[in-house]
Amino acid sequence: MALREGALRLNVLVRSRHFYKLTSLGGGVRSLTEKVSSKQVKSSAPETAADHLIYTQEHFALKESLRKLIDQEINPYVDQWEAEGKFPAHKIFKILGNAGFLGVNKPVEYGGLGLDFSFSVAVAEELGNIRCGGIPMAIGVQTDMTTPALARFGSDELKREFLLPSISGDKVACLGVSEVGAGSDVSSIKTKAVRKGDEYVINGGKMWTTNGTQADWMCLLANTSDGPPHKNKSLICLPMNLPGVHIARKIDKLGMWSSDTAEVFFDDVHVPCKNVIGQEGMGFTYQMLQFQEERLWAVANILTTTDNVIQETIQYTRQRKIFKQPVLHHQAVHFRLAELQTEVELLRSLLYRATALYIKGNDVTKLASMAKLKGGRLAREVGDSCLQYWGGMGYTSDVLVSRFYRDSRLMSIGAGADEVMLGIICKYMDTLPGK
Repeated sequence: MALREGALRLNVLVRSRHFYKLTSLGGGVRSLTEKVSSKQVKSSAPETAADHLIYTQEHFALKESLRKLIDQEINPYVDQWEAEGKFPAHKIFKILGNAGFLGVNKPVEYGGLGLDFSFSVAVAEELGNIRCGGIPMAIGVQTDMTTPALARFGSDELKREFLLPSISGDKVACLGVSEVGAGSDVSSIKTKAVRKGDEYVINGGKMWTTNGTQADWMCLLANTSDGPPHKNKSLICLPMNLPGVHIARKIDKLGMWSSDTAEVFFDDVHVPCKNVIGQEGMGFTYQMLQFQEERLWAVANILTTTDNVIQETIQYTRQRKIFKQPVLHHQAVHFRLAELQTEVELLRSLLYRATALYIKGNDVTKLASMAKLKGGRLAREVGDSCLQYWGGMGYTSDVLVSRFYRDSRLMSIGAGADEVMLGIICKYMDTLPGK
Protein backbone atom coordinates (compact mmCIF):
# COMPACT_ATOMS: atom_id res chain seq x y z
CA MET A 1 0.00 0.00 0.00
CA ALA A 2 2.81 2.44 0.91
CA LEU A 3 4.57 1.74 -2.39
CA ARG A 4 1.35 2.37 -4.32
CA GLU A 5 0.75 5.62 -2.43
CA GLY A 6 4.32 6.69 -3.19
CA ALA A 7 3.88 5.96 -6.90
CA LEU A 8 0.64 7.92 -6.98
CA ARG A 9 2.32 10.83 -5.22
CA LEU A 10 5.19 10.71 -7.69
CA ASN A 11 2.77 10.77 -10.64
CA VAL A 12 0.99 13.78 -9.18
CA LEU A 13 4.31 15.57 -8.69
CA VAL A 14 5.38 14.77 -12.24
CA ARG A 15 2.12 15.97 -13.79
CA SER A 16 2.09 19.16 -11.75
CA ARG A 17 5.82 19.81 -12.31
CA HIS A 18 5.99 20.29 -8.53
CA PHE A 19 9.26 18.39 -8.06
CA TYR A 20 11.32 21.50 -8.27
CA LYS A 21 10.57 25.18 -8.10
CA LEU A 22 13.46 27.57 -8.52
CA THR A 23 14.54 29.17 -5.26
CA SER A 24 17.69 31.08 -6.13
CA LEU A 25 20.65 31.09 -3.76
CA GLY A 26 21.82 34.36 -5.23
CA GLY A 27 25.41 35.44 -5.80
CA GLY A 28 28.11 32.88 -6.46
CA VAL A 29 30.82 32.27 -9.01
CA ARG A 30 30.30 30.71 -12.43
CA SER A 31 32.23 27.52 -13.03
CA LEU A 32 35.75 28.03 -14.37
CA THR A 33 35.29 24.85 -16.40
CA GLU A 34 32.86 26.71 -18.64
CA LYS A 35 35.88 28.33 -20.33
CA VAL A 36 36.90 24.91 -21.58
CA SER A 37 33.84 22.68 -21.57
CA SER A 38 30.64 23.34 -19.67
CA LYS A 39 28.08 21.29 -21.56
CA GLN A 40 27.75 17.56 -21.21
CA VAL A 41 28.23 15.79 -24.51
CA LYS A 42 25.75 13.03 -25.24
CA SER A 43 27.32 9.92 -26.73
CA SER A 44 24.06 8.56 -28.09
CA ALA A 45 20.33 9.19 -28.24
CA PRO A 46 18.81 9.49 -24.75
CA GLU A 47 17.38 6.33 -23.24
CA THR A 48 13.64 5.95 -22.75
CA ALA A 49 11.64 3.91 -20.27
CA ALA A 50 10.95 1.32 -22.98
CA ASP A 51 14.70 0.78 -23.47
CA HIS A 52 15.79 0.66 -19.84
CA LEU A 53 16.39 -2.47 -17.77
CA ILE A 54 14.90 -1.17 -14.50
CA TYR A 55 13.71 2.43 -15.02
CA THR A 56 10.18 3.54 -15.82
CA GLN A 57 8.80 6.84 -17.08
CA GLU A 58 8.60 7.97 -13.44
CA HIS A 59 12.33 7.35 -12.95
CA PHE A 60 13.18 9.52 -15.93
CA ALA A 61 10.80 12.27 -14.80
CA LEU A 62 12.48 12.27 -11.40
CA LYS A 63 15.93 12.50 -13.00
CA GLU A 64 14.88 15.32 -15.32
CA SER A 65 13.52 17.40 -12.46
CA LEU A 66 16.63 16.84 -10.36
CA ARG A 67 18.87 17.80 -13.27
CA LYS A 68 17.11 21.17 -13.52
CA LEU A 69 17.71 21.78 -9.83
CA ILE A 70 21.39 20.83 -10.15
CA ASP A 71 21.92 23.12 -13.13
CA GLN A 72 20.27 26.11 -11.47
CA GLU A 73 20.96 25.76 -7.75
CA ILE A 74 24.22 23.81 -7.41
CA ASN A 75 26.58 23.78 -10.40
CA PRO A 76 26.85 27.58 -10.75
CA TYR A 77 28.31 27.71 -7.21
CA VAL A 78 30.48 24.59 -7.08
CA ASP A 79 33.78 26.41 -7.72
CA GLN A 80 33.00 28.88 -4.94
CA TRP A 81 32.15 26.13 -2.46
CA GLU A 82 35.20 24.10 -3.44
CA ALA A 83 37.39 27.14 -2.73
CA GLU A 84 35.65 27.80 0.59
CA GLY A 85 35.95 24.15 1.66
CA LYS A 86 32.26 23.84 2.50
CA PHE A 87 28.89 24.06 0.82
CA PRO A 88 25.76 25.40 2.63
CA ALA A 89 24.29 22.02 3.56
CA HIS A 90 21.18 23.31 5.32
CA LYS A 91 20.23 25.55 2.41
CA ILE A 92 20.84 22.93 -0.29
CA PHE A 93 19.23 20.10 1.69
CA LYS A 94 16.14 22.23 2.28
CA ILE A 95 15.82 22.86 -1.46
CA LEU A 96 16.25 19.15 -2.15
CA GLY A 97 13.85 18.23 0.65
CA ASN A 98 11.15 20.59 -0.59
CA ALA A 99 11.46 19.01 -4.03
CA GLY A 100 11.15 15.46 -2.67
CA PHE A 101 14.67 14.19 -3.36
CA LEU A 102 15.83 13.29 0.17
CA GLY A 103 13.41 10.45 0.80
CA VAL A 104 12.40 8.84 -2.46
CA ASN A 105 12.50 5.33 -0.95
CA LYS A 106 11.50 6.34 2.57
CA PRO A 107 8.02 5.80 4.11
CA VAL A 108 5.26 8.16 3.00
CA GLU A 109 4.12 8.72 6.59
CA TYR A 110 7.47 10.40 7.35
CA GLY A 111 7.55 12.58 4.26
CA GLY A 112 9.11 10.16 1.79
CA LEU A 113 7.78 9.01 -1.56
CA GLY A 114 7.60 5.36 -0.49
CA LEU A 115 9.22 4.10 -3.69
CA ASP A 116 11.70 1.27 -4.11
CA PHE A 117 15.48 1.54 -4.01
CA SER A 118 15.78 1.81 -7.81
CA PHE A 119 14.56 5.40 -7.46
CA SER A 120 17.43 6.12 -5.06
CA VAL A 121 19.80 4.71 -7.66
CA ALA A 122 18.26 7.03 -10.27
CA VAL A 123 18.76 10.01 -7.94
CA ALA A 124 22.36 8.95 -7.26
CA GLU A 125 23.04 8.74 -11.00
CA GLU A 126 21.66 12.21 -11.60
CA LEU A 127 23.62 13.69 -8.71
CA GLY A 128 26.70 12.55 -10.61
CA ASN A 129 26.11 15.56 -12.87
CA ILE A 130 27.18 17.87 -10.04
CA ARG A 131 30.59 19.25 -11.02
CA CYS A 132 32.38 17.86 -7.96
CA GLY A 133 32.32 14.76 -5.79
CA GLY A 134 31.91 16.34 -2.37
CA ILE A 135 28.33 17.58 -2.63
CA PRO A 136 26.85 14.33 -4.02
CA MET A 137 28.69 12.44 -1.28
CA ALA A 138 27.22 14.70 1.41
CA ILE A 139 23.73 14.20 -0.02
CA GLY A 140 24.27 10.44 -0.18
CA VAL A 141 25.26 10.40 3.49
CA GLN A 142 21.91 12.02 4.28
CA THR A 143 19.76 9.77 2.12
CA ASP A 144 21.44 6.37 1.95
CA MET A 145 24.01 6.10 4.72
CA THR A 146 22.58 7.57 7.94
CA THR A 147 18.87 6.91 7.47
CA PRO A 148 18.24 3.39 5.98
CA ALA A 149 18.50 1.60 9.35
CA LEU A 150 16.43 4.29 11.06
CA ALA A 151 13.70 4.00 8.43
CA ARG A 152 13.70 0.20 8.59
CA PHE A 153 14.17 -0.52 12.31
CA GLY A 154 13.64 2.71 14.26
CA SER A 155 10.70 3.46 16.51
CA ASP A 156 7.95 5.81 15.40
CA GLU A 157 9.17 8.37 17.93
CA LEU A 158 12.73 8.27 16.58
CA LYS A 159 11.52 8.49 12.99
CA ARG A 160 9.46 11.57 13.76
CA GLU A 161 12.32 13.24 15.61
CA PHE A 162 15.16 12.41 13.20
CA LEU A 163 13.98 10.79 9.95
CA LEU A 164 11.13 13.16 9.10
CA PRO A 165 13.22 16.36 9.35
CA SER A 166 16.07 14.68 7.46
CA ILE A 167 13.72 13.88 4.59
CA SER A 168 12.29 17.41 4.59
CA GLY A 169 15.79 18.93 4.68
CA ASP A 170 15.28 20.64 8.01
CA LYS A 171 18.06 18.62 9.64
CA VAL A 172 21.48 17.59 8.35
CA ALA A 173 22.68 14.13 9.33
CA CYS A 174 26.11 12.53 9.63
CA LEU A 175 27.28 8.96 10.14
CA GLY A 176 29.55 8.11 13.06
CA VAL A 177 31.20 4.78 12.33
CA SER A 178 34.90 5.20 11.42
CA GLU A 179 37.49 5.91 14.09
CA VAL A 180 41.23 6.57 14.05
CA GLY A 181 41.98 2.87 14.57
CA ALA A 182 38.86 1.44 12.96
CA GLY A 183 37.98 2.42 9.41
CA SER A 184 36.99 -0.51 7.22
CA ASP A 185 37.34 -2.81 10.26
CA VAL A 186 34.05 -1.72 11.81
CA SER A 187 34.09 -4.42 14.49
CA SER A 188 37.15 -2.76 16.08
CA ILE A 189 35.52 0.54 17.07
CA LYS A 190 36.22 1.69 20.64
CA THR A 191 33.53 4.32 21.29
CA LYS A 192 31.43 3.17 24.26
CA ALA A 193 27.87 3.88 25.34
CA VAL A 194 27.44 2.74 28.95
CA ARG A 195 23.90 2.38 30.24
CA LYS A 196 23.13 4.35 33.40
CA GLY A 197 19.45 4.21 34.27
CA ASP A 198 17.43 5.27 31.26
CA GLU A 199 20.41 6.93 29.56
CA TYR A 200 23.63 6.01 27.80
CA VAL A 201 26.82 7.85 28.70
CA ILE A 202 28.98 8.01 25.58
CA ASN A 203 32.74 8.43 25.44
CA GLY A 204 35.08 8.11 22.49
CA GLY A 205 35.47 9.70 19.09
CA LYS A 206 34.73 9.43 15.40
CA MET A 207 36.95 10.27 12.44
CA TRP A 208 36.36 11.29 8.79
CA THR A 209 32.78 12.31 9.55
CA THR A 210 31.14 13.70 6.40
CA ASN A 211 28.82 16.66 7.17
CA GLY A 212 30.31 16.62 10.67
CA THR A 213 30.74 20.38 11.14
CA GLN A 214 27.21 21.17 9.96
CA ALA A 215 25.20 18.14 11.16
CA ASP A 216 22.26 18.37 13.53
CA TRP A 217 22.37 14.69 14.47
CA MET A 218 24.58 11.65 14.08
CA CYS A 219 23.73 8.03 13.43
CA LEU A 220 26.32 6.73 15.88
CA LEU A 221 27.68 3.19 16.09
CA ALA A 222 28.95 2.48 19.60
CA ASN A 223 29.74 -0.47 21.85
CA THR A 224 26.85 -0.90 24.28
CA SER A 225 28.18 -4.04 25.99
CA ASP A 226 31.35 -6.10 26.42
CA GLY A 227 30.10 -9.01 24.34
CA PRO A 228 31.42 -10.37 21.02
CA PRO A 229 32.41 -7.55 18.63
CA HIS A 230 29.66 -8.37 16.13
CA LYS A 231 26.94 -8.47 18.79
CA ASN A 232 27.88 -5.70 21.24
CA LYS A 233 27.18 -2.64 19.10
CA SER A 234 24.14 -0.42 18.71
CA LEU A 235 23.14 2.40 16.39
CA ILE A 236 22.10 5.49 18.33
CA CYS A 237 20.50 8.74 17.16
CA LEU A 238 22.69 11.40 18.77
CA PRO A 239 21.85 15.13 18.62
CA MET A 240 25.05 17.03 17.84
CA ASN A 241 24.18 19.94 20.15
CA LEU A 242 24.36 17.88 23.34
CA PRO A 243 26.88 18.84 26.05
CA GLY A 244 30.08 16.87 25.62
CA VAL A 245 29.98 16.66 21.82
CA HIS A 246 33.10 18.39 20.50
CA ILE A 247 34.01 19.09 16.88
CA ALA A 248 37.77 18.78 17.24
CA ARG A 249 38.67 19.96 13.75
CA LYS A 250 37.64 20.21 10.15
CA ILE A 251 39.90 17.84 8.22
CA ASP A 252 41.78 19.00 5.12
CA LYS A 253 41.56 16.38 2.38
CA LEU A 254 43.12 15.45 -0.95
CA GLY A 255 39.74 15.81 -2.65
CA MET A 256 36.04 16.33 -1.91
CA TRP A 257 36.88 19.89 -0.91
CA SER A 258 33.32 21.24 -0.80
CA SER A 259 32.27 18.54 1.67
CA ASP A 260 33.15 19.27 5.28
CA THR A 261 34.75 16.35 7.12
CA ALA A 262 35.18 16.42 10.88
CA GLU A 263 36.86 14.67 13.77
CA VAL A 264 34.37 14.41 16.62
CA PHE A 265 34.90 13.59 20.30
CA PHE A 266 32.37 12.53 22.95
CA ASP A 267 33.03 13.37 26.58
CA ASP A 268 30.34 11.96 28.92
CA VAL A 269 27.54 12.63 26.43
CA HIS A 270 24.14 11.64 27.87
CA VAL A 271 21.63 10.20 25.39
CA PRO A 272 18.26 8.58 26.23
CA CYS A 273 18.20 4.79 25.80
CA LYS A 274 15.11 5.23 23.64
CA ASN A 275 17.41 6.73 20.97
CA VAL A 276 18.71 3.26 20.07
CA ILE A 277 17.66 2.21 16.57
CA GLY A 278 15.92 -1.17 16.73
CA GLN A 279 17.38 -3.69 19.17
CA GLU A 280 20.38 -3.06 21.37
CA GLY A 281 23.34 -5.12 20.19
CA MET A 282 22.16 -5.28 16.58
CA GLY A 283 24.05 -2.20 15.42
CA PHE A 284 26.77 -4.06 13.55
CA THR A 285 24.18 -6.06 11.59
CA TYR A 286 22.14 -2.94 10.83
CA GLN A 287 25.26 -1.13 9.64
CA MET A 288 26.22 -4.00 7.34
CA LEU A 289 22.73 -3.80 5.81
CA GLN A 290 23.15 -0.05 5.36
CA PHE A 291 26.41 -0.71 3.53
CA GLN A 292 24.57 -2.57 0.74
CA GLU A 293 22.61 0.56 -0.16
CA GLU A 294 25.57 2.88 0.46
CA ARG A 295 27.84 0.95 -1.90
CA LEU A 296 25.29 0.66 -4.69
CA TRP A 297 24.48 4.37 -4.31
CA ALA A 298 28.19 5.25 -4.61
CA VAL A 299 28.57 3.17 -7.77
CA ALA A 300 25.52 4.77 -9.40
CA ASN A 301 26.81 8.22 -8.57
CA ILE A 302 30.33 7.74 -9.87
CA LEU A 303 29.14 6.11 -13.12
CA THR A 304 27.54 9.35 -14.28
CA THR A 305 30.62 11.42 -13.49
CA THR A 306 32.78 8.83 -15.23
CA ASP A 307 30.60 9.11 -18.31
CA ASN A 308 30.91 12.90 -18.23
CA VAL A 309 34.70 12.79 -17.87
CA ILE A 310 35.03 10.44 -20.84
CA GLN A 311 32.70 12.52 -23.01
CA GLU A 312 34.40 15.80 -22.12
CA THR A 313 37.75 14.21 -22.85
CA ILE A 314 36.47 13.15 -26.28
CA GLN A 315 35.30 16.69 -26.94
CA TYR A 316 38.59 18.24 -25.81
CA THR A 317 40.86 15.80 -27.66
CA ARG A 318 38.84 16.27 -30.82
CA GLN A 319 39.60 20.01 -30.68
CA ARG A 320 43.15 19.87 -29.31
CA LYS A 321 45.81 19.18 -31.94
CA ILE A 322 49.26 17.67 -31.63
CA PHE A 323 51.59 17.00 -34.55
CA LYS A 324 49.03 18.61 -36.89
CA GLN A 325 46.13 16.28 -36.06
CA PRO A 326 43.58 16.06 -33.23
CA VAL A 327 44.76 14.16 -30.16
CA LEU A 328 41.68 11.96 -30.49
CA HIS A 329 42.79 10.73 -33.91
CA HIS A 330 45.77 8.93 -32.43
CA GLN A 331 44.86 5.28 -32.18
CA ALA A 332 46.23 4.91 -28.66
CA VAL A 333 43.81 7.60 -27.48
CA HIS A 334 40.56 6.54 -29.12
CA PHE A 335 41.24 2.86 -28.42
CA ARG A 336 41.85 3.59 -24.74
CA LEU A 337 38.67 5.66 -24.48
CA ALA A 338 36.75 2.80 -26.11
CA GLU A 339 38.15 0.38 -23.54
CA LEU A 340 37.18 2.67 -20.68
CA GLN A 341 33.64 3.20 -21.97
CA THR A 342 33.24 -0.57 -22.33
CA GLU A 343 34.25 -1.03 -18.69
CA VAL A 344 31.76 1.66 -17.64
CA GLU A 345 28.93 -0.12 -19.44
CA LEU A 346 29.84 -3.45 -17.85
CA LEU A 347 29.78 -1.86 -14.40
CA ARG A 348 26.42 -0.23 -15.16
CA SER A 349 24.96 -3.63 -16.02
CA LEU A 350 26.23 -5.06 -12.73
CA LEU A 351 24.70 -2.13 -10.85
CA TYR A 352 21.29 -2.61 -12.47
CA ARG A 353 21.35 -6.35 -11.89
CA ALA A 354 22.21 -5.89 -8.20
CA THR A 355 19.54 -3.21 -7.83
CA ALA A 356 16.88 -5.38 -9.47
CA LEU A 357 17.70 -8.26 -7.13
CA TYR A 358 17.84 -5.99 -4.08
CA ILE A 359 14.38 -4.50 -4.57
CA LYS A 360 13.03 -8.06 -4.76
CA GLY A 361 14.39 -8.71 -1.28
CA ASN A 362 17.60 -10.57 -2.14
CA ASP A 363 20.91 -10.29 -0.29
CA VAL A 364 23.21 -8.55 -2.77
CA THR A 365 26.23 -8.16 -0.50
CA LYS A 366 28.49 -10.01 -2.94
CA LEU A 367 27.31 -8.09 -6.00
CA ALA A 368 27.37 -4.74 -4.17
CA SER A 369 30.93 -5.48 -3.03
CA MET A 370 31.94 -6.41 -6.58
CA ALA A 371 30.39 -3.23 -7.94
CA LYS A 372 32.04 -1.08 -5.27
CA LEU A 373 35.43 -2.72 -5.94
CA LYS A 374 35.16 -2.27 -9.69
CA GLY A 375 33.77 1.25 -9.36
CA GLY A 376 36.73 2.45 -7.31
CA ARG A 377 39.32 0.89 -9.56
CA LEU A 378 37.62 2.00 -12.76
CA ALA A 379 37.30 5.58 -11.52
CA ARG A 380 41.05 5.65 -10.91
CA GLU A 381 41.71 4.31 -14.40
CA VAL A 382 39.39 6.81 -16.04
CA GLY A 383 40.75 9.72 -14.03
CA ASP A 384 44.37 8.85 -14.76
CA SER A 385 43.94 8.07 -18.47
CA CYS A 386 41.68 11.01 -19.28
CA LEU A 387 43.78 13.51 -17.33
CA GLN A 388 46.79 12.42 -19.39
CA TYR A 389 44.96 13.27 -22.62
CA TRP A 390 44.19 16.78 -21.35
CA GLY A 391 47.92 17.41 -21.00
CA GLY A 392 48.87 20.54 -19.08
CA MET A 393 45.25 21.64 -18.88
CA GLY A 394 44.46 18.44 -16.98
CA TYR A 395 46.96 19.41 -14.31
CA THR A 396 45.05 22.60 -13.52
CA SER A 397 42.02 23.02 -11.30
CA ASP A 398 40.04 24.52 -14.17
CA VAL A 399 38.56 21.31 -15.58
CA LEU A 400 36.33 18.51 -14.36
CA VAL A 401 38.88 15.78 -15.03
CA SER A 402 41.39 17.10 -12.49
CA ARG A 403 38.71 17.41 -9.81
CA PHE A 404 37.48 13.91 -10.63
CA TYR A 405 41.05 12.62 -10.38
CA ARG A 406 41.23 13.94 -6.79
CA ASP A 407 37.69 13.22 -5.66
CA SER A 408 37.27 9.72 -7.07
CA ARG A 409 40.30 8.35 -5.20
CA LEU A 410 38.08 8.06 -2.14
CA MET A 411 35.92 5.44 -3.87
CA SER A 412 38.51 2.72 -3.19
CA ILE A 413 38.81 3.73 0.48
CA GLY A 414 35.47 4.93 1.87
CA ALA A 415 32.57 2.60 2.75
CA GLY A 416 34.99 -0.32 2.82
CA ALA A 417 38.41 -0.35 1.17
CA ASP A 418 39.09 -2.41 -1.95
CA GLU A 419 40.83 -5.05 0.14
CA VAL A 420 37.78 -5.40 2.37
CA MET A 421 35.56 -5.79 -0.70
CA LEU A 422 37.87 -8.54 -1.93
CA GLY A 423 37.60 -10.27 1.43
CA ILE A 424 33.80 -10.16 1.32
CA ILE A 425 33.74 -11.50 -2.23
CA CYS A 426 36.12 -14.32 -1.27
CA LYS A 427 33.89 -15.16 1.71
CA TYR A 428 30.92 -15.61 -0.62
CA MET A 429 33.09 -17.61 -3.00
CA ASP A 430 34.22 -19.81 -0.08
CA THR A 431 37.86 -19.25 -0.93
CA LEU A 432 39.08 -17.68 2.33
CA PRO A 433 41.61 -19.85 4.18
CA GLY A 434 40.43 -21.28 7.48
CA LYS A 435 41.61 -19.63 10.67
